[in-house]
Amino acid sequence: MSRFNLSAWAIRHQALVLFSIILSLVMGVYAYINLGRAEDPQFTIRTMVVTAQWPGSTAKEMQEQVTDRIEQALQQLPNFYHTKTYARPGETVIFVNLMDYTRSNLVPDIWYQVRKKVGDIADKLPAGVIGPQFNDEFGDTFGNVYAFTGEGFSDTEMHQVLLAARQRLLRIPSVSKVDLLGLLDERIYVEFDSGRLAQYGVTVQQIGQALAAQNAVNASGIVETGQERVRVRVTGALSTEDQVRAVPIQANGRLLRLGDIATVHRGLQDPPETLMRHNGERVTGLAVSMAAGGDILKLGEALDAEMAAIQTTLPLGIEIEKIADQPTVVKDSINEFIKALAEALGIVLVVTFISLGVRTGVVVALSVPLVLAVTFAVMLAAGIDLHKISVGALIIALGLLVDDAIIAVEMMMVKLEQGWDRARAAAFAWTSTAFPMLTGTLVTAAGFVPVGFAHSAAGEYTGAIFWVVATALLVSWFVAVIFTPYLGFKMLPTPHDGQQGHDPENSHDAAYDKPIYRRLRRSLIWTVNHRWIVIALTVGAFGLSVFGFGFVQQQFFPNSARLELVVDVELPEGTAIAATTAKVKEMEAFFAKEKAITRQSAFIGSGSPRFYMPLNQELKRPNFAQFILMTTSLEDTTRLAKTLQPALENQFPEFRIRVARLENGPPVGYPVQFRVLGRDADVIRQIAGEVREIMRANPHTTDVNFDWNEKIKSVRLVVDQERARALGISSQELAQAMQTVLTGYTATQYREGIELINVVLRANEDERRAVDRLGEIRLRGANGVTLPLGQIARIEYGQEEGILWTRSRDLAMTVRADIVGNVQAPTVTGQVDQAMAELKSRLPTGYRIEIGGAVEESAKGQKSIMAVMPAMVMIMLVVLMVQLQSFQRVVLVFLTAPLGLIGVTIALLAFNQPFGFVAQLGVIALAGMIMRNSVILVDQIEQDIAAGHGRFDAVVDATVRRARPIMLTAAAAVLAMIPLSRSTFWGPMAIAIMGGLLVATLLTIYSLPAMYAAWFRVRADEKGPTAPGGFGAE
Repeated sequence: MSRFNLSAWAIRHQALVLFSIILSLVMGVYAYINLGRAEDPQFTIRTMVVTAQWPGSTAKEMQEQVTDRIEQALQQLPNFYHTKTYARPGETVIFVNLMDYTRSNLVPDIWYQVRKKVGDIADKLPAGVIGPQFNDEFGDTFGNVYAFTGEGFSDTEMHQVLLAARQRLLRIPSVSKVDLLGLLDERIYVEFDSGRLAQYGVTVQQIGQALAAQNAVNASGIVETGQERVRVRVTGALSTEDQVRAVPIQANGRLLRLGDIATVHRGLQDPPETLMRHNGERVTGLAVSMAAGGDILKLGEALDAEMAAIQTTLPLGIEIEKIADQPTVVKDSINEFIKALAEALGIVLVVTFISLGVRTGVVVALSVPLVLAVTFAVMLAAGIDLHKISVGALIIALGLLVDDAIIAVEMMMVKLEQGWDRARAAAFAWTSTAFPMLTGTLVTAAGFVPVGFAHSAAGEYTGAIFWVVATALLVSWFVAVIFTPYLGFKMLPTPHDGQQGHDPENSHDAAYDKPIYRRLRRSLIWTVNHRWIVIALTVGAFGLSVFGFGFVQQQFFPNSARLELVVDVELPEGTAIAATTAKVKEMEAFFAKEKAITRQSAFIGSGSPRFYMPLNQELKRPNFAQFILMTTSLEDTTRLAKTLQPALENQFPEFRIRVARLENGPPVGYPVQFRVLGRDADVIRQIAGEVREIMRANPHTTDVNFDWNEKIKSVRLVVDQERARALGISSQELAQAMQTVLTGYTATQYREGIELINVVLRANEDERRAVDRLGEIRLRGANGVTLPLGQIARIEYGQEEGILWTRSRDLAMTVRADIVGNVQAPTVTGQVDQAMAELKSRLPTGYRIEIGGAVEESAKGQKSIMAVMPAMVMIMLVVLMVQLQSFQRVVLVFLTAPLGLIGVTIALLAFNQPFGFVAQLGVIALAGMIMRNSVILVDQIEQDIAAGHGRFDAVVDATVRRARPIMLTAAAAVLAMIPLSRSTFWGPMAIAIMGGLLVATLLTIYSLPAMYAAWFRVRADEKGPTAPGGFGAE
């Protein structure tokens, strides 16, 4: 009974196969249309932000009494990695980071544990602590950001406009969140002169109590009539500014109006927390986040239509302008990749047409849309969108998915040339190469296993490479053994009539008796006869490549190809937001002169919303601003990234400026970072200063700085406690009085429609801003006596910590730097680390220096890849053993895998490309591609030996027969990478695969036969027919 032959089955059931082809294509078109589009793959930001406030505390008190206790509780979390925390006077912000291997579906439960554990210690925090508050949506991306300009319109009016627009946008199905930006809350300010209040005998507390009592909302009772219940309402709630002025104040038996002793006026939040500016003017805005699984292109169309409709409803003078437009970026990006995909497809078709002929090439070409169609359907079912990773993976797969079709078609052509009939020739690929092809396909797919199962942010970001490539490869095998035989049966050219019925098994193999094959045969005979020379040359080349690889620069992820530039502006700690705003306006004028900058947006007091997934987030602080600059082209972006930094430093030397391009992959920030950790801030400052000097000495570093260092000015009131007690003034009352005078406090809330406007009680501007006149502030004792502050307190001027950064409860100061020149961060970090050896050797006990930046993030990504490598090797071993059923042959095939490093090193050095995370994935996968060809060749040698050929002839003849399909498939894979080689993101990987596969293919044809002959001691006299199975058996 003959074994089942799937290819023969396809020939016998042609109608069913044709129906399957049509159905697959229809499914593929449907899937392609409905696949989600995105710029980047979704990956989980494993960071949560916990904040707490303790008004009146210093940064040191905040760090010791609040931050440290919260961090201690957080260290008990499952999958806890570290906390990164800063404490400012009165405030702390804690970034809770989980291990990279934490599964995405476990993260929400861990965030619940954060709330629970911090809630459990709330009673252990000092009295007066507000919070903690939790933000587990830190990773939300707002791909569309809009600026609303409205000169002459109040913030209250703009607030109403934004709320109405927000409500309309939220009705769009794929919109998840809409945040309001740049709005300043309105206030009703009640400003007083403390001296004047003292004259009238009025205290600030009296004014606050009067406002709260007048505006209180209290139940006024219900009249029960027996038939009805009638509610009683008491009027008098504040509804106008005049009513605020008319609030009665009792003072020394007199009844005063509030407006007689204080100024009441409406204004904006002062000082503001954050501001937003666009193209030189203050604006407000909306940031729109897409729901998970949405299609960003469809969302973009819906947003454009809705915003156009909203514009028609706005009052004259209010305009809407896009600041961030992710749909357009994604559309351009996908179009660019689709163009690259089309180029790669064209290259593959040209290779097949030239090498196999037009009609044969068409058969191979038709397998491509079939494989892509089924792959698109699987991607749709698996929830994999079209983005830079999945489309890049499709291009990688394109050079591989034709391999099986080429092998099958080439085998059919050979058999047809030998005189076999169509049906028999079509079915022959199944019996001769189907299972070696499947083995090669599985081995190649296994090469991508590490990226598919790497538990890290980098692995999650690039994981679609495995799923897309593996799907395409497995589908390509089924296409090669089912659809390709059918298409070949229908379309391959008819052989010469004189060859019909010819039996090749009992005659000379004329198909390979051609000049090119004869020359190949002679070279292979020489190779096998001089096997040790060939092996020595191969080993020598491999050794040189290992040595040369040390000169290849390392990298984590390259910069993004987006046109935006990010400019971070950081003024000295303690700078007021008004001063920051003034500097931003100066920089706006500077940027306006650069013609390559088409638009500029500034976010003052905080960073930009996360409009791009890998964007590093900056939280609120008054001394910080961030510009987002849009340029005209990638060339201008690259140029300005280099020229703006020195120009800005020359123009604005008094504060820190950093110009950076957007990153790919998990955000890193400064590429070169060293952390100094310990317990004492002054010791850390001293060590960090030495680290800075070492970093500055490296010619490739620039803008070397600390993430914190400066102390801030402070005023200390040293109270004469005895006199204060005699006057009935406690330290708490004094602090509250000073808070009211200098900063103000909210006495009540003014209700205006749906708006709640705070009524803020504070001193007038002259009294608030005069640091040198603090001693003149008038206080009123319990006995009614008023006196200046200077009579009960001594005023001391000094400094204190403005901010303290900690990492998992240790104080941590990070020394950071950007790089200049054509070098990569790992190279510079390694140089600096070596120069720091002497400093590390003399660190005090309890202090240490750690490497951060790109090296740290890359190490995490590589560690996750290496953790899966044993699984990859095991899968490969199992697959190879099932096919080859020989330990020796499996080892022989495995020995060919590293040989790709020869070509990888040559290519990366020749094109001056770095070896980054993505290139590393390509090199790992390259091992599978190489072993694919090796296993097919070794299996062919074994088949020839089993058929009775002498071992020497089997090695040579099998290599001759397999040379063309091996070279064709390698050529298709190598040339298909050309479009990817131009990509910033994929370029290093494409060049590494091209160089590695090109050299490895030549070594498969020449070195592998030599290795086989040496391993199994094949003699030159073992020619001609022999008993089947007589050689090579274990």
